[in-house]
Amino acid sequence: MKKLFVGSLPPTTTEKSLTELFTPFGRVHSLKLVKDLFSGQCKGFGFIEMEGHEARIAISELDGKSFEGKFISVKYEKEQKGRRR
Repeated sequence: MKKLFVGSLPPTTTEKSLTELFTPFGRVHSLKLVKDLFSGQCKGFGFIEMEGHEARIAISELDGKSFEGKFISVKYEKEQKGRRR
């Protein structure tokens, strides 16, 4: 299982729209869309978990592509060294 970082998302992005964007490339096992506490709108990024080979295809097909009027960034999530949970 690989975790992907999806950035440069528009504020109108929903869990449903992001899932629909990624499902043509494989099963989305989990999705976390980071939202503003007060407005409920997307803060511009989220995380998706997919199988490794499906994640590679999604990155190659979606990184730099237009989604709801913005060019999105799709990359493997990088572990933050020294970050506490």
